[in-house]
Amino acid sequence: MDTPLSTGTAAALTGGLMCLLSMSSVQFGSAFSAPAIAAYGPFGTTWLRLIWAAALLAIVVRPPVLRYSRAQWQTAGLLGASMAGMTLCFFAAIERIPLGLAVAIDFLGPLAVATFAFGLGWRLVWPLIAGAGVLLLAHDGNGWIGDPAGILFAFGAATGWGLYIVLMKKAGNAFEGLQGLSMSLIVAAIVATPFGLLDVQRMTVEGVVAVAGLALLVPLIPYALEMIALRRMSTSSFGILMSLEPAIGAIAGFLVLSQPMTALQIAGTVLVVAASAGATTTGR
Repeated sequence: MDTPLSTGTAAALTGGLMCLLSMSSVQFGSAFSAPAIAAYGPFGTTWLRLIWAAALLAIVVRPPVLRYSRAQWQTAGLLGASMAGMTLCFFAAIERIPLGLAVAIDFLGPLAVATFAFGLGWRLVWPLIAGAGVLLLAHDGNGWIGDPAGILFAFGAATGWGLYIVLMKKAGNAFEGLQGLSMSLIVAAIVATPFGLLDVQRMTVEGVVAVAGLALLVPLIPYALEMIALRRMSTSSFGILMSLEPAIGAIAGFLVLSQPMTALQIAGTVLVVAASAGATTTGR
């Protein structure tokens, strides 16, 4: 017979596994998206992903859209807009700068949320350490890598990710099951439409179908896994595990995109991971 302790441990381990699967899905899905981004543009690829993800989840969840209150619609609208902005900026960033650097900058958003949520004071050391790590990642030993536009897009994605974390918790409380996620993805697809239309002339029927598989890797499966994982583990444990994302992004960039890393860039990744874990741990 399972004791409450063993049941709680099993739930936490299951949640941790889901979290790791989510991060791997995001980062390797992003790496595998490089050909699609080159063919259909970052905005067109993002738009197609969001449309597929929204359609597939709506079929499964079947949200009662006419029964939601104004407050629920506002929550879904804000979360959907942040999802669209985060994803559009991130794919525009990885078109211009290495995946490891883009993920490290992107992770400054959640790090800022964790730091400011637990007050300022000495905890400001964590974003400073992460900033030092990003600077190391941005230098390959010979010079600075990436271009200014890619860096700006990565910071835009970081802002969107920070808002996403705050709004996802609110949506989880406002909706049952995955209804909030389903509604937010529908809004995200609508918000991304004007940007996607900029790349519509580059799309083909084969490309639209191919992106359906990528939509499962990012964003549908990761978002669903994260929502389920948060029901099985503490927020602090979730945050510590998520701090591995920059390292997974660097590994995905190396294995899939053949983006090598120098010793300094590896040290930069370690600093970003350590800063995130430190901010989450000291805030408990």
